[in-house]
Amino acid sequence: MVDSARLSLHVPEPAVRPGGQPDFSNVKIAKAGSVPRPEVDVASEDIRDLAYSIIRVLNREGEAVGPWAGSLSDEALLTGLRDMMKLRAFDARMLMAQRQGKTSFYMQHLGEEAVSCAFRKALEKGDMNFPTYRQAGLLIADDYPMVEMMNQIYSNESDPLRGRQLPIMYSSKEHGFFTISGNLATQYVQAVGWAMASAIKNDSRIAAAWIGDGSTAESDFHSALVFASTYKAPVILNIVNNQWAISTFQGIARGGSGTFAARGLGFGIPALRVDGNDYLAVHAVAHWAAERARRNLGPTLIEYVTYRVGAHSTSDDPSAYRPKTESEAWPLGDPVLRLKKHLIVKGAWSEERHVQAEAEIMDEVIEAQRQAEAHGTLHAGGRPSVRDIFEGVYAEMPPHIRRQRQKAGY
Repeated sequence: MVDSARLSLHVPEPAVRPGGQPDFSNVKIAKAGSVPRPEVDVASEDIRDLAYSIIRVLNREGEAVGPWAGSLSDEALLTGLRDMMKLRAFDARMLMAQRQGKTSFYMQHLGEEAVSCAFRKALEKGDMNFPTYRQAGLLIADDYPMVEMMNQIYSNESDPLRGRQLPIMYSSKEHGFFTISGNLATQYVQAVGWAMASAIKNDSRIAAAWIGDGSTAESDFHSALVFASTYKAPVILNIVNNQWAISTFQGIARGGSGTFAARGLGFGIPALRVDGNDYLAVHAVAHWAAERARRNLGPTLIEYVTYRVGAHSTSDDPSAYRPKTESEAWPLGDPVLRLKKHLIVKGAWSEERHVQAEAEIMDEVIEAQRQAEAHGTLHAGGRPSVRDIFEGVYAEMPPHIRRQRQKAGY
């Protein structure tokens, strides 16, 4: 009998642990403007290389270069900058509110603002997003009232969801924001199903699915790709690769595929990677994918390469699993600062106007917070009625539920 080596299991490890020197040598960054922009009706097999590169528009000098540039006016870019600044200011105030005990939980978007804010501008009214908990920029960029968002976070008497969703799990049909599910990956199959239904009804509205890098390991992700590919559903399949799934680095979920975008190739789905900290690149790629969906060309999978600067949530301490200086070493920079620099280079903005805008936006956010807190916070003020537990659940309330409501005094 021939002796064989003992079997061993490969467990991926991050390049650096806390206390070490940050290392992003594994992030291969294409030169800005170097990745081609294919025709919208291109076959997936003809753009396989785009699943392994990174589409970038803004170069180090703040200039917009290459075939993906030129889709936005200065006015649109200024709006995008203010959207990202507003989301960042909103985050800062709500994080502070959580530390003050005014809400139980919060999740920041720090470093990822361009992904959701730019993507929303590529959609049309009536399109539906199926987001995770880190896409509030979809609402901010669609002018959803911040007061309403804060009411939901505080679960107060004016909470539009009547206290039945965890903080930051918003919902707005009018703004194309499907109710957030805390069970990650479920929204992927829901988005594909919604898109299929839209096509069956001969409607004109498309869907967008959202997922983080860690949740791509869930079976729902793969099931969604099967249905999207088979039926050519009018859906954009978004993967936000912010390098960390809570405390697990992205290599665990990615496995041996090389990139998350590459997972779409086995399903025959066109797949692209984009610089998630480049507002112009995100918008251009999202617009390209949306046009594919509207022209009945099927789904597109997009991986946004970005970095989660803050903690996963207010319940997390990232210093336990990554170097404290890692965010400073992230090679794709800060999305707000990059768009700001681009607008200054174009002569459409200045340092002085930026400082003024920061102050104006913070005043706006603080005023919204004042109005929301007048309706109550977690431990003070008005709260939703107990009756709301029973309302809006059944079209016709079953007798046993009606009896439970009566026992509760309603």
